[in-house]
Amino acid sequence: MAARPRKAPKAPRIPSYCLHRATGQAYLKLAGRVTYLGLYGSEASRQAYAAALADIMAGRAIQRPEGRPTATTPPTPAAVTVGEVCRRYKQHARIYYRKNGQPTNEAGLVAKACDRAAALFEDHPADRFGPLALKRVRDRMVEEGLARSTVNGSISRIRRAFKWAAAEELIPASVPTALGTVAGLRAGRTTARETAPILPVADDVVEATIPHLPEVVADMVRLQRFTGMRPGEVCALRPIDVDRSGEVWVYRPATHKTQHHGRERVVFIGPKAQGVLLRYLARDAEAHCFQPADSERKRRALMHAHRRTPISCGNRPGSNVSGRPTRPPGDRYTVTSYRQAITRACTAAAAAREADAEDGEAEPKVEPWTPNQLRHAAATEVRAKFGLEAAQVTLGHSTARVSEIYAEKNLAAGAMVALAIG
Repeated sequence: MAARPRKAPKAPRIPSYCLHRATGQAYLKLAGRVTYLGLYGSEASRQAYAAALADIMAGRAIQRPEGRPTATTPPTPAAVTVGEVCRRYKQHARIYYRKNGQPTNEAGLVAKACDRAAALFEDHPADRFGPLALKRVRDRMVEEGLARSTVNGSISRIRRAFKWAAAEELIPASVPTALGTVAGLRAGRTTARETAPILPVADDVVEATIPHLPEVVADMVRLQRFTGMRPGEVCALRPIDVDRSGEVWVYRPATHKTQHHGRERVVFIGPKAQGVLLRYLARDAEAHCFQPADSERKRRALMHAHRRTPISCGNRPGSNVSGRPTRPPGDRYTVTSYRQAITRACTAAAAAREADAEDGEAEPKVEPWTPNQLRHAAATEVRAKFGLEAAQVTLGHSTARVSEIYAEKNLAAGAMVALAIG
């Protein structure tokens, strides 16, 4: 009787490369024994993991590179560096600061702030990163010419990173507590430059710019000026979000800036704004009202209307259009594309004004402006006519103090008092 063939020896189990959250160390676990490899994600820990796998496959005991057995006791949290805290918090921010499935601008600002701290203290132990070190990062940003508000925002985000690291037990809780003693830079008491205040754009400047805008973007500008909504709220508007049952329409954005605070945003749309918006509501309820694809079709139709070459000659309409363009028109404007369209129109309007000035028709210059200045203009008008509380409701602010930033103070009232009593 033939002997049964022997079974092949069972392959050893390959342990995973794991993270010890309390210390930030990489480790593997085999047969109940934990082996620490070094700082998680570092090249040294990766090499130690590869060497450990080689020992396992060869049936040897796991050794350190110098030949001594690897310690099984966890290292102290002091092994975590500032660079490691910054790297991990950036990963956390990309997941935490998201809206509609995409990272928000805050995630990018967190990354820039953390990179500034890591640039100076990459290998510095995180548990010894104190107020003086944070002040050094702050001073470096001032030396680079960053604005005071930018510096304060970055320092706040760095403090937030270390507070998060303490909550993850990567560093002692005393570290973020100490960093909290570093106060923000105050106006007039620092060499950091101040940013110019954002002022409302004048209506005559807007009117001079509108002829140079695509028709769809021009209507977005008019709507934002009438309602005072945020640029992102204009871009995100859909028919399904607008309640037209009353004399004044109500727009409730599906997503908005303060949504994560549990607040509701309500935009009131009056008769003038309704006249602008009405023709954009005759589309699919969940489609965005203002679409770059519409602007592109209107642009091509206008080019065709001004065509000089006969139809029988040259390219026929649509024959020179790529079926798969590199950047096809989207189904909605973004805040960036909306602002860029306005910037291009401002440049064209300024050039037209300069040409008129050369012909003897002197008119005021068209200075570049942004969509946020339309919000400031609407806020200033509402405050002057109806008061600060009305501006607060219109702009969707939780406090009147925030509305004061957007609504330029009505100085005419003060001038009238001076004329009467002074």
